[in-house]
Amino acid sequence: MSFKTKKRKKSGRQRGGNTYGHGSRKKWRSSGEQGGHGMSGTGKRADHKKSLIINLYGNKYFGKQGITSKSTKRKKSLAINLREIIEKFPEKTNIDLKKYKILGDGELKAKLTITARAFTESAKEKIEKEGGKIIISEARKKPEEKTYNSQNKRAEEQKQSETRNIKNKEDKKETKK
Repeated sequence: MSFKTKKRKKSGRQRGGNTYGHGSRKKWRSSGEQGGHGMSGTGKRADHKKSLIINLYGNKYFGKQGITSKSTKRKKSLAINLREIIEKFPEKTNIDLKKYKILGDGELKAKLTITARAFTESAKEKIEKEGGKIIISEARKKPEEKTYNSQNKRAEEQKQSETRNIKNKEDKKETKK
């Protein structure tokens, strides 16, 4: 019977193996080596770390906010009620609100001359009933700019170059004569 004279060491056989005989990668490491767990598990439907999120962001973090679809469009036009006009301008008789549309909620007790972009029927009636005037302002329009796509631009450049070529040919003929 023969005995091994030299036993091979385990460390020699584990060179190149990243776990070095300690199972899965995370087992033999300290917790500091594994990184933080961050905000994982804090989705909107989870209760995990909920108190932390409420302290950081408040209750607006949970649930839907704002416009939820791309097709939903907000009204961009400015509007103001007669009631608000009376509150904001109590002593004025000539009021200039060129960008606004005047709505008819509220009661007038004085003659007013209002300049605005538009008026509702009820607002017109109430203003005229008190002896006031309505002036509809013309909205400032930006001058229309020509929009070119690449094909239109190329076609225009070709026309310009053709007219240049024709003028050059005419000039050469005149110089020869």
